[in-house]
Amino acid sequence: MNVRIKDLPVAERPRERLINSGVENLSNEEILAILLKTGTKDTSVKFLASLVLSKLNNIGDLQNINYNQLLKVKGIGPSKATVLLAAIELGKRINNQQSIIQNLKVDNPKIIFDYYKPILKNKKQEHFYAVYLDNQKKVIDQKLLFIGTINKSLVHPQNIFKEAYLLDASAIVCIHNHPSGNVVPSLEDNRLTNSLVEIGNLLGIKIVDHIIIGDDKYYSFFESGEIL
Repeated sequence: MNVRIKDLPVAERPRERLINSGVENLSNEEILAILLKTGTKDTSVKFLASLVLSKLNNIGDLQNINYNQLLKVKGIGPSKATVLLAAIELGKRINNQQSIIQNLKVDNPKIIFDYYKPILKNKKQEHFYAVYLDNQKKVIDQKLLFIGTINKSLVHPQNIFKEAYLLDASAIVCIHNHPSGNVVPSLEDNRLTNSLVEIGNLLGIKIVDHIIIGDDKYYSFFESGEIL
């Protein structure tokens, strides 16, 4: 339906819906409309977005579309085509970065540090991740389990080990950041680590390390000899 954005109620316009409802609640057409920004003299931007989608079997096909194919869509010129291709490429790079850790063998704390440093950089609150490993120390999955205040994460061991059981994991590496940049463990960090190690030993799911990440450095409980 070729309805102009300005003719829609304000609350139903793509940008306003993104702000009020969150980007995850937008349709594919609405997201494309935001990227395209404007339609043409005869075509609304939402209709233009629907024309692009009509060329695909499913949204996954968008990752393979090229410049010349986009130019064949009436209303898509070089400017709109390049914006779409840049957004698609950015999405690919984000997905590739997230997939790097899958099946990675974790036998050195620096591997974890190098992966999580850009993820945790400039975070104003503590983020607590658990990386679940198989019996060869290869990554099965990673979970962001808690986001805490600037100085404390409310971490519950039950949730950490529940995920391990669901994934049939043999071992866990815990990671969290210190927004201050100081990687010296707090008393709470030490208590939590000791508790997790004890529970892991009882359950047969080993805590192989707990890594604290700061600005450009890390602290490893394993390297420091506090986890054997």
